[in-house]
Amino acid sequence: MGERFYITTPIYYPSDNLHLGHAYTTVAADALARYYRQRGYETWFLTGTDEHGQRIERRAAEAGKTPKEFVDGIVAGIRELWRELHISCDDFIRTSEPRHEKVVQAIFTRLYEQGDIYKSEYVGWYCTPCETFWLESKLKEGRLCPDCGRPVELTREESYKFRLSKYEDQLLRYIEEHPDFIQPESRRNEMTNFIKQGLEDLAVTRTTVKWGIPVPFDPKHTIYVWLDALSNYISALGYGTEDDTLFRKFWPADVHLMGKEIVRFHAIIWPIILLALGLPLPKKVFGHGWLLYGKAGEKMSKSRGNVVDPRELIRRYGVDAVRYYLLREVPFGADGTYTEEQLILRTNVDLANDLGNLLSRTTQMINKFAGGRVPAPVPAVDDGILQAAVAEALAGMTAAMDRLEISDALASLWKAVARANKYIDEQAPWALARDPAQADRLATVLYNLAEAQRILAVALTPFLVETPEKIWDQLGLDPTGVRTQPWEEAVAWGGLPPGTAIRRGAPLFPRNPMPGSRRTGPAPAANR
Repeated sequence: MGERFYITTPIYYPSDNLHLGHAYTTVAADALARYYRQRGYETWFLTGTDEHGQRIERRAAEAGKTPKEFVDGIVAGIRELWRELHISCDDFIRTSEPRHEKVVQAIFTRLYEQGDIYKSEYVGWYCTPCETFWLESKLKEGRLCPDCGRPVELTREESYKFRLSKYEDQLLRYIEEHPDFIQPESRRNEMTNFIKQGLEDLAVTRTTVKWGIPVPFDPKHTIYVWLDALSNYISALGYGTEDDTLFRKFWPADVHLMGKEIVRFHAIIWPIILLALGLPLPKKVFGHGWLLYGKAGEKMSKSRGNVVDPRELIRRYGVDAVRYYLLREVPFGADGTYTEEQLILRTNVDLANDLGNLLSRTTQMINKFAGGRVPAPVPAVDDGILQAAVAEALAGMTAAMDRLEISDALASLWKAVARANKYIDEQAPWALARDPAQADRLATVLYNLAEAQRILAVALTPFLVETPEKIWDQLGLDPTGVRTQPWEEAVAWGGLPPGTAIRRGAPLFPRNPMPGSRRTGPAPAANR
């Protein structure tokens, strides 16, 4: 039995306003899924949409549509955005799907029958935008939601409740015995302190909201969105159905990945649901930081008018520039800040200058000094500098990815890119070409440069979705092979056949002018 990897993002609230912060979570999960597939793991990557609740019901009514009609159009836009970002999810689940509804109803019924859900009444404060109940003691001054800062509504209605309090000691022990369960450490400490303050039983149905999954034995009640939505992680795998093959293969999840604002639901409510069902808990709940906007570091929101549309960035700079920026700029787990200037700087310096110019110089010199074909290296004159640099970069990348430190993984690879650029200046192939006695050395230097980039292209495939193919194509290789060769074979030094005819092409990335600059168009590649 081979190794397996199951990663999820939150299923997103259907919004026509998905911004760069949402894209950040999904691109990060996609990079991890691609990495584990590349390493030979049987991988399952789940995302989707959380479609029920009062917010949708009200917005649909305002638009003169049924809730299902309202969400269908928005979900189509979300799926199109994920297609533009090349998100490689294996499944996209919608909570309005019958396959999900049946599993949620079965879970609710089981929890009720074993006494973990009971009929009661809810009196308290409810935040519609966050779909969250709050005790008055938790509210901000002015009776505002502690998460989003918007006004809450006083609610009184019959409700079924879930016995969170019954499992708080068991969950606390689990967290203490499994220190890697909630990551990073700051989130674990926050959740531990929250539980120690005491958990209140959770209202898990509404009678005043009809857009949702009805309680099968009491249909005037609609199942509360968080019990509904959280169950998608196992309903998508067929839990409790006739065909639970995927559930038996992939559960427990290796990583639930999300923004820090919803860690509480995934690190407290969801694990307690699983404990009550007698199921294993996910191996890791990882709450990354926010992608904030501008130098002031504001949270992106429509009300602030600072929402950044990832589609527009893709059209302007290309999908790989956007993906690279998201994955490289933000230390995983910490907050990061988006500015267009920083995106352009990363694109110009890292992608156009460092990576793109390296390929341009290499292919140009192979054309000029080796008749357009990759020369055969001569081991006797090889100093091993680039081979060692690439090996070190790969080791750093894989170690960082196993720790979910995606930014560090890319930083490790860029050390090899920088070393290859320095290698050109040190070896000066243009000088070697003037001395017939250095023919073996010249051939070896050119081969090493091309081979280093062949391997780096393979290592970049989890992060970039077009550039690795372009690198292999310019090196004269079949571009499809960059993603299909087994990892160990693909990154073994010496895989580039001598004599391969290169196909020198356009620069990988054009240089972009800074906002306010008058210059347009790409800068010319360096030319020795």
